[in-house]
Amino acid sequence: MEIVTWNINGIRTFGGGIKNALDSLGADIICVQETKVTRDLLDERTAVVEGYNSYFSYSRGRSGYSGVATYCKDSATPFAAEEGLTGLLTNHEGAVGCYGDHTEFSSEELQLLDSEGRAVITQHRIMCQDKEQTVTVINVYCPRADPEKPERKQFKLQFYKLLQSRAESVLKDGSHVIVLGDVNTSHRPIDHCDPSDNDDFSENPGRKWLNGFLHSGREEEDDDDDEPDEESEVTDTIHSGIFVDTFRFFHPTRTNAFTCWSTLTGARQTNYGTRIDYILADCQLAKEQFVAADIMPEVEGSDHCPVWGKLSCSLLPSSKAPPLCTRYLPQFAGKQQKLSRFLVKVDQKSVQSEQKEVLPASQEEEERRENLNPHGAGNVPGKKRLLTSHSVVPKGKKPKTGNTSSKPQGSLLSFFKPKQANVGQCEKETGLDEDASSHSSQKALSAGEMSSVTDTGNRDTELVLDGSSQLCSGSTTAETDKRVKTKHLSSQSAVGHSEAKKGASLVFWKSVLHGPPPPPSCKVHGEPCVLRTVKKEGPNMGKQFFVCARPQGHASNPEARCNFFAWVDKGK
Repeated sequence: MEIVTWNINGIRTFGGGIKNALDSLGADIICVQETKVTRDLLDERTAVVEGYNSYFSYSRGRSGYSGVATYCKDSATPFAAEEGLTGLLTNHEGAVGCYGDHTEFSSEELQLLDSEGRAVITQHRIMCQDKEQTVTVINVYCPRADPEKPERKQFKLQFYKLLQSRAESVLKDGSHVIVLGDVNTSHRPIDHCDPSDNDDFSENPGRKWLNGFLHSGREEEDDDDDEPDEESEVTDTIHSGIFVDTFRFFHPTRTNAFTCWSTLTGARQTNYGTRIDYILADCQLAKEQFVAADIMPEVEGSDHCPVWGKLSCSLLPSSKAPPLCTRYLPQFAGKQQKLSRFLVKVDQKSVQSEQKEVLPASQEEEERRENLNPHGAGNVPGKKRLLTSHSVVPKGKKPKTGNTSSKPQGSLLSFFKPKQANVGQCEKETGLDEDASSHSSQKALSAGEMSSVTDTGNRDTELVLDGSSQLCSGSTTAETDKRVKTKHLSSQSAVGHSEAKKGASLVFWKSVLHGPPPPPSCKVHGEPCVLRTVKKEGPNMGKQFFVCARPQGHASNPEARCNFFAWVDKGK
């Protein structure tokens, strides 16, 4: 049995196809966090993946926020599944149960803790040493303690308490438990790129909670060491918990093993990150069934990397997925009408059989009849209805009785042909009668020439306009050529004047408006800096500054960003 957890930073991360991504991870149970999808935006391609059954939890208040999902191979189908930790979101059979003690929480707190789509629980049957047991997988995306929002710190701690209460309650009920996902707290100094940068590292409330939730995972003989190091001093109090950090169980001293990096500073290039993604298992399961656990920093596509664990036990799939499975949602199970049904031709026989199941003259039947024959609603059987241009008359208006068929509608080309009315108007202005003007127009353009003008392109159309202008003015060809040359020269001078004016305008605006200042070079690397803007609320909000362009890293790393910093001078 193999299991994977990964904060994917948006379900659309799987650009090459979600099935290919799931298959590439090669696990039986794949838990993802921060899906950023709500139920109304969940599409069939994401929800129903061939070879898998999936279970989602969604944020109720914000779109594109939080959310977790668990994908199980068909060979690892759970027999129970549930959304949330409180039980308030469960209104179906196949729930996991065992909700623990909620006396410390108010009803409003419980609703809020489950309103952001941060937990999905699946329960599976496993075979361990020829004995059938159960394992409960709790997939969580724990809240982040935003330093700008003090109420979120309390929210995070309340979520931790609720998670611990639920996990311990399920464990007491006789099932093994695995808690995995983005816990949003690095446990020990070894799990942080620069713990000395945090003055109260060991006093952090989240780390204190982890100290009480986790067991040290060390062998008993390790407690007899005469010279405990700094790391052991931090873990001296970690003996009350009943869960084990499986990665540290197999790699107790590995350094620089991080699972999350800042994309804003490019910290992944220098491996300047934290380990906040875990697979936590109860002590008995970790010691007896886990055979390996590790991180996968080579897998990109998110600001986090996957974490995997392998167990020696085998999974026993359920014959039927629990009701929470997304394939049972109405829009994917074929129970909900889709828009495409009203845009395609429907089989008459299947519709007639469906009509027998509904009451006569029901709204459903009338809508279906109109969709099948929009022009024949209410017609007599056996007779075809003739469609004419005046078959439908607006109420209160009489139909026109005139014969409009004798005057066909003109084509689009007719709007671009020269109108004869303009020529006649010009003839009247020059004092010519109809016969003379007709003779003159025939002399200017014969019938054959007119047909060639109509059938050819823009060049011939210009000839027609020239001919009409000659008729209007009565001038000779030489005079016309002289007028055209004069007009051409005047247009050239106008263009030159316009360009000169435009150039002067550009010079003026450049003197008034300044572009971004040229970047200085950092003192250590001598490379051009990058321009940043302060987005944190405070007196410096919106101000710009320059920093070294290299990715963030430890101060001892020469390839990392140096400490160059310079505010942008407002006068420049």
